[in-house]
Amino acid sequence: MIGRFAAQAPLLACCLVYCRSLSAIDLYGPWALFSITLMSYSYLRLRIRRWLRHPALRLLLIVLIVLDTVHVLHIASRQHAASLQKPPRNTKRIYIASQHWNTAQVLRDRWNDALVNLVQQLGSENVFISIFESGSYDDTKDALRELDEALGELKVERSIILSDVSHKDEIEKQPTEHGWIKTPAGDTELRRIPFLSNLRNEVLKPLHVRSESGERFDTILFLNDVVFSTIDVLNLLDTNGGSYAAACSLDFANWPYYYDTFALRDSSGHETVSQTWPYFRSSASRYAMEHFEPVPVASCWNGMVAMPAEAFLGKDPLRFRGISDSLAASHLEGSECCLIHADNPASATKGVWMNPNVRVGYNVMAYEKANLRHATMSTLEMYTSIWYNRILRWATTPVFKEWTVEKRVKKWKAKTKGQEPGVYCLINEMQVIFERGWKHV
Repeated sequence: MIGRFAAQAPLLACCLVYCRSLSAIDLYGPWALFSITLMSYSYLRLRIRRWLRHPALRLLLIVLIVLDTVHVLHIASRQHAASLQKPPRNTKRIYIASQHWNTAQVLRDRWNDALVNLVQQLGSENVFISIFESGSYDDTKDALRELDEALGELKVERSIILSDVSHKDEIEKQPTEHGWIKTPAGDTELRRIPFLSNLRNEVLKPLHVRSESGERFDTILFLNDVVFSTIDVLNLLDTNGGSYAAACSLDFANWPYYYDTFALRDSSGHETVSQTWPYFRSSASRYAMEHFEPVPVASCWNGMVAMPAEAFLGKDPLRFRGISDSLAASHLEGSECCLIHADNPASATKGVWMNPNVRVGYNVMAYEKANLRHATMSTLEMYTSIWYNRILRWATTPVFKEWTVEKRVKKWKAKTKGQEPGVYCLINEMQVIFERGWKHV
C-alpha cells in the first residue's frame, strides 16, 4: 500500500507545484492544497479498507481480542485479591518528614487527623515528626499549631518550624552563587528546584542531630500535603515485602489522572505514556501495574514515599538537590524528587517501587474517587484502558523529547566537563519562583 501511494507522490507534487504557480495563487492555492490533501486521504482510506479485509489481519485481531479477554479476566481477579490484602503491623521506627506552604485546607480537612491516627497506630515512641512550613500566606501556621497541640497530648517527639520568610523575601535577596538563573528575558531569577531542595533538606536536619546522639530510625516517611489514611501508610511501608531503596504511592488531584508527572519514570527511564491506568510504556512497569504488584520504576514520588533512613546518614549521605545552574541555563530542569533516586546507590540494588494499591489525593474528592473506584473498576474499563495504552505506545515515541534533552546535556558536558547522573529526570523546561508560587519561563 505504501509503495503504491509513494508511486503517486510525484504526480501529487506536480499538481501542487502547478497550482502554486497560478497567477491567482492567493485565491486558488489554498483550495488546491485542500483538494490534493482530500484526494490523498481518500486514496489512503480506500487502501486501509482493503487492508482491513485481509484474512491475515482479521486473524491477528481475533487473536488479540481473545488474549486480551483472558488477560483482563486475570487482572480483575488480581484486583479483587489486592483489595482484600491486609498490611502487617509495623515494627520499625519511623521519621516522618513533611513540608508545607499554603496547605491550611487539606491540613484541617484530613491531614492533621490522619497524622494523629497514624501516630496512635504506630505508637508515639516509634515516631519522630519533622515539619517545616515556609512563609505561607493562608492559615497554614495556625493549622499546624493545632496539630502541634494534638501531638503534644500524645507526647510525640517532634520539630515543627514555622518560618516567616516568604517567597517575596527569598526573591528580593541578592543573587547568590548557586540557585539563580538568567531567564530568556534577561532577568536573574530564583530557581524553583534548588529552592525546594533546600526546604526538603531543612526537614531532615533533626534526623542528623538525633542520629548523632545515638537515636536510630529505620525508615523516613516523606508526606506531601495529601489526603491519606493509616492503612495507606502501612501498605506503603510493606511494599515489596519491605525491601526497597524507595517505595512510592500514586497521587491524584483529578481522578483518574495521576498527578506527579514530573518525578515518575518507568523502569526504562521514560515518562509515562498517559496519565491514566496502566500509565507505563515499558513492559516491566506496565505488567506489574496491570497485575497490581509493586511496580519497578526508575523514579517516583507521587505524594508519599518511604526510604531507608540509612541512605541519608553516614559518610556520604543523600541530599536533595537540583541540577547545576549551568545545565539549567540550557533550558533544562529535573525534579529533586527524581534526582534523589538517581543519586542513591541503593536504587540499582534494592530498586525503586511504586505501590499501585496505595492511592493518595490532593483533595478529599480525588482521594475518595481513587480508592472507591479501585474496588469497582470494570472489565470493560480495563479492556478499553489497555487498548488506549497500546495505541499510544504504537503511535507515539519519547525519542524526540529525550533526544532534545540528551543533545543539550552533551553540549553542556563538552563545555563544562560536568556530570549529571539523572539525565532521565530532565525535561525541556525552566522553572523559577515568584511571589505567589512558581512559573515556567
